[in-house]
Amino acid sequence: MAGNVQTPAPVGAAREQDRKARSGWPGGARVWEDAEQQAKKLKSSPDGEPHRKLPKRKIVLLMAYSGKGYHGMQRNVGSSQFKTIEDDLVSALVQSGCIPENHGEDMKKMSFQRCARTDKGVSAAGQVVSLKVWLIDDILEKINSHLPPHIRILGLKRVTGGFNSKNKCDARTYFYMLPTFAFAHKDHDVQDESYRLSMETLRRVNGLLACYKGTHSFHNFTSQKGPREASARRYILDMFCEEPFVREGMEFAVIKVKGQSFMTHQIRKMVGLVVAIVKGYAPESVLERSWGEAKVDVPKAPGLGLVLERVHFEKYNQRFGNDGLHEPLDWTREEAGVTAFKEQHIYPTIISTERHERSMAQWLSTLPVHDFNASAHAAAGPGTKVPGPPGDGD
Repeated sequence: MAGNVQTPAPVGAAREQDRKARSGWPGGARVWEDAEQQAKKLKSSPDGEPHRKLPKRKIVLLMAYSGKGYHGMQRNVGSSQFKTIEDDLVSALVQSGCIPENHGEDMKKMSFQRCARTDKGVSAAGQVVSLKVWLIDDILEKINSHLPPHIRILGLKRVTGGFNSKNKCDARTYFYMLPTFAFAHKDHDVQDESYRLSMETLRRVNGLLACYKGTHSFHNFTSQKGPREASARRYILDMFCEEPFVREGMEFAVIKVKGQSFMTHQIRKMVGLVVAIVKGYAPESVLERSWGEAKVDVPKAPGLGLVLERVHFEKYNQRFGNDGLHEPLDWTREEAGVTAFKEQHIYPTIISTERHERSMAQWLSTLPVHDFNASAHAAAGPGTKVPGPPGDGD
């Protein structure tokens, strides 16, 4: 009887047997495989897909995209009529295996948040989104393989579990690229691409843009905001126009603005009002009047030239950037990729679209119909006569 007792295999041998079984070795492997398949069936989700064993991690993605042909950044679930940047992004995340399909249908399940909700036609060189994903191998390459070339993921960083890219963002920097003939005076300058911006006009443009710095009520620069609403008050850290440059025979300039946050259409209206003043359609006094309680007719420049350049996380970096566990949200290593994307996809799109569709030229032709003195009566007070065209009023 004693001869029939099997001695237990050494620990090392047992591990080797298990390894062979898992790698498809004949013999006991079949029993192990059958057991594993049964376990998978028991753990399967209702749609038959097994739950992933990989833990989900909170990350941020650095995104760049050309917004032409898209109805903004934010996804409208259930609406296929208007395509957005997030539609393509979510599709790529699902196809690459970063998120399950039901997370794409309900983005709250992956704690998705974007730093800025860019409008129709607006591009980005440094958009940042936060979400929970499975950290699969070669994750960036796999996501990008399912994206069109005009949308790229340029970087990825791990962040704290409760991180929200919108709430943790201290400031946002945009730039607005426009042909300089937008600053040509309506009465004594040429109004086409032969125009070249003088240093005197550039200084005047920058003097007007500097007026935006500080905290003001921008209720006239968006929609559905009253002059006394606290949410209409926004803080602008800096705004200036860089020296012009020539591309394909047309001179362009870039206006940069950094602020804590911006409302819908705010930047485009800030640019539009300065253009109207420099061209001679509106008096300089309209700037200060636009921050008062009266309603002011502020023109909205085209969306084509507006680009989200970067987002800032100074407070988060101070608290977590050097704690030994998390990386600071600094994209210095990705800067070359950002620059290359702008040169390849953003600048050429703005230039070619302006040349063929003449969006700035067409918008400039609408400036004469704006009544920049529309609120003069209200600003002057009851009973005060204000010079202006007949019917001038709110």
